[in-house]
Amino acid sequence: MYDATFPLPDFRPQSGITLDLQLAYRVHGEPNAAASNIVLLPTYFSGRASDNDYLIGEDRALDPDRYCIVVPSLFGNGVSSSPSNAPAPWSRSRFPRLTYFDNVAAQHALLTQVFGARQLQAVIGFSMGAMQAWQWATQYPSMVRRIVAICGSARTAEHNQLFLDGVCAALTADGNFCAGEYDTPPIQGLEAFSIVYAGWFASQRFFADRRYRDAGINDLAGLVAFAKQVFMSHDANDLLTMAATWRAGDPGANDTYGGNFEAAMRGITARALVMPCDTDLYFRVSDNEAEVALLNDATLAPIRSDFGHLAGGGFDAAALAFITTRIRAFLGG
Repeated sequence: MYDATFPLPDFRPQSGITLDLQLAYRVHGEPNAAASNIVLLPTYFSGRASDNDYLIGEDRALDPDRYCIVVPSLFGNGVSSSPSNAPAPWSRSRFPRLTYFDNVAAQHALLTQVFGARQLQAVIGFSMGAMQAWQWATQYPSMVRRIVAICGSARTAEHNQLFLDGVCAALTADGNFCAGEYDTPPIQGLEAFSIVYAGWFASQRFFADRRYRDAGINDLAGLVAFAKQVFMSHDANDLLTMAATWRAGDPGANDTYGGNFEAAMRGITARALVMPCDTDLYFRVSDNEAEVALLNDATLAPIRSDFGHLAGGGFDAAALAFITTRIRAFLGG
């Protein structure tokens, strides 16, 4: 395993500006001579490369002795280019809002220029990682053999957008946020963001039955503390950048498809394994059902869990066993 950074000079995102970016990535395993064993595993909202480790290992979904697993960090996660680490004039509130299209274009440059990849065994992801998998399948259809979307739709639903608007409004309401030009972190806003977000982690049954205890959390206060630990480790502007990427999710929103979502989905040639959780409050099973109906070769395999969205992130042992078994079978062993 190693970590590296890929420079993207004069990168031109969908917004039309030009700037220098850095794409951070982690590699597990080794590419074969033809670079034909590469699996892409993008990070999710607030996730860092190590947060994808629950899918990587000899007895896990992805064996690094078999695959070269490349984990690119989402723009805005504080490791790849983000408001918190960008030089002037793009620092803080001036950092551009980047889309999934932009993230995938950068990842494509990495894989083709550094690894010499012509085709990917699979693009696999959870949450925003799943949305990047969908984006890959529409943006570079001939390069992607398979996608696995875990708790993530291809397009961000309106209710999902409203959730994001709510947590972001809680963050920016802190007077110390100063329109993104703060010198010290807006602590109250970050705390409010974390508390609101925690209520959407999982299902109502998860809370009623105190299922957080199964994840080693003793009580509701401990769950909120966990949310604060996750989100308050990030810069506020970084969180807003990732949220903006998530909110704008739509693989049809580019020049190729001209805003036609259905055409983008019908352009997918990759085999797809789609695993929503039946109690996810962000990405509903019904969203994925409608998307799978547009594909030629897709399997919908809902995860049965009261852990809601958390079920896709390795927090529920039974759900993780299901995910692992399905991915290994889907990849052929």
